[in-house]
Amino acid sequence: MEGMDARDEKPQTARSRSDEQLTSRSPSREDPAMRPGYLGFVAHEIRNPLSTALWTAEMLVRMTMADRGGARGEKLSAMCLRSVSRVRQLVEDHLLCERLDTGGLPLCIEAIGARDAVDAVLERHPAEIASAHGDRSVGVEADRGLLERAIEGLVAVAGAERTPVSVTSHVADGRVAFLVEGRTAEEGALSDPVKGTPSDPTGRALSIALARRIAAALGGALVVQGGGWLLTVPRAQGYTAPPSTTAFP
Repeated sequence: MEGMDARDEKPQTARSRSDEQLTSRSPSREDPAMRPGYLGFVAHEIRNPLSTALWTAEMLVRMTMADRGGARGEKLSAMCLRSVSRVRQLVEDHLLCERLDTGGLPLCIEAIGARDAVDAVLERHPAEIASAHGDRSVGVEADRGLLERAIEGLVAVAGAERTPVSVTSHVADGRVAFLVEGRTAEEGALSDPVKGTPSDPTGRALSIALARRIAAALGGALVVQGGGWLLTVPRAQGYTAPPSTTAFP
């Protein structure tokens, strides 16, 4: 993944934790016996859209240039792109889960604004279906790329089928909590999916599994609360929000 590769190369300048905490320390999967079922699910999720992408690509190759530029060609092209995008999302999420599980991912821990992280994610979503709430003076101690990746995944799941989503950041018990509300969250979804788990046509089948691992790697947790996803991470003590750029011409 391009974004993750760039993040890996980012200098680790803000180190407020011990050296051993600067690599991911996500706990292993809940039960090693579930590993075959998990891999079976991942393989199934990747195989289906990949087959669709290959089939539509073959159909496009066989079409004449005129037909390829027509309505049928456009439809097949759109199907192919959607399938490839779904495969890419699944592969990226799966590989990042693997890296977090093995503790092999370097972390760049820094003090960042909680609301800034939320805004960075929601700016990629239509304003009419995604809203952010929270004090801009509250900071978190986290790896920016991983935190935004976790929030993005939760927003995608909560906003399935264009369900309006609300992300609220607040201080709770000395930590910073991000409450993502939209489509009702289910407690069972916190467990790794296994073969037989319902498929996700958007490619977001591993989003919750990944967000849970990211939360653990950052020293936090992911739980279901009141029908929403509650992601908690360490608070950055003494955080000072940067001046707002809107205050200047």
